[in-house]
Amino acid sequence: MVQTTVIGSYAWPSWFITAVESIRRGEYGPKDVEETLDDAVDLAIRDQEEAGLDVISDGEMRRLGFFTADFYGRLSGLSALPPLRRLGPGGHDQRERYKALARFEAPKGLGVVAEYVYARSRTVRPLKVPCPGPYTLAGRIMPGRLYPDRMAVAHHFAQIINKELKAVVAAGASFIQLDEPSYAVHKHSPSAFVALFNKAIEGVDARIGLHLCFGNYIGRPVAHRVYAPLFPDILDVHADEIHLEMANREMAEVHLAGEIARAGKTVAAGVIDVKNYFIETPEIVADRIRTVLAHVAPEKLAVAPDCGLSQTARWAARAKLKALAAGAKLVLAELRG
Repeated sequence: MVQTTVIGSYAWPSWFITAVESIRRGEYGPKDVEETLDDAVDLAIRDQEEAGLDVISDGEMRRLGFFTADFYGRLSGLSALPPLRRLGPGGHDQRERYKALARFEAPKGLGVVAEYVYARSRTVRPLKVPCPGPYTLAGRIMPGRLYPDRMAVAHHFAQIINKELKAVVAAGASFIQLDEPSYAVHKHSPSAFVALFNKAIEGVDARIGLHLCFGNYIGRPVAHRVYAPLFPDILDVHADEIHLEMANREMAEVHLAGEIARAGKTVAAGVIDVKNYFIETPEIVADRIRTVLAHVAPEKLAVAPDCGLSQTARWAARAKLKALAAGAKLVLAELRG
């Protein structure tokens, strides 16, 4: 009941930030890079275990950049474009962009299998394997002659992702989560999103999660933060669990958790605000969990931060995860009498 988990990415410690800068300048050899990334994953796993979480991730520490950035470097047929804006406050219009010169492929995969294999060797706790979804990945590749629109790019990505997910299941993974913030950003076609999602996970023999949020680049959303237009269509995704960002919106639309549960799926509720440097107390977390439990049975509820913690300072991320676990314990004690 009330399982505690994360979305995927974890906060970078200061030493890792400087190491990544050196890696990007070409100052590290292959073994130096391997050692650095291994140490970063070990740190992320340790912080999650020390917090007392039930299901953890590798922190996505091997993905050197915003959660989609490293994936594009593994694709052939792309050419980088300059960002739309370089100056001023950080924002989504400063992110990477690419042009497809040819039909893009991932000849050596997306790297998810190697991420899982290493993380599995470093912990005995249940592991969630996060992967960006096809529509979100498609948002950085500009449509053109080869791909007339974003959905065409996304359907090609779905084929690549499907192959990768089957490979990671063959390596032993049992819980995979696709991250699709772009669904909630572009709410115009929920039935098309459902078909795309189901294509991406077709034949993948694992527990499947879907994470929906409103963007978290540099801690900023990029959408009108309303999930309702996705419902009820989104309930047709072949996912076992659907995660909604709630804490940052003062638990708005919590009734949608009931719709998810009635569709036979687990609700993963965001009860930690990763965009706020206020550190929740266990009591605040417990109160948020009780709010969700008014709509969902405890057996169908998991609790997590709203989004990944990659845009949060490590000191705050550690404190927030400890509050998450402690708040869940308070509620579990009540449920068990």
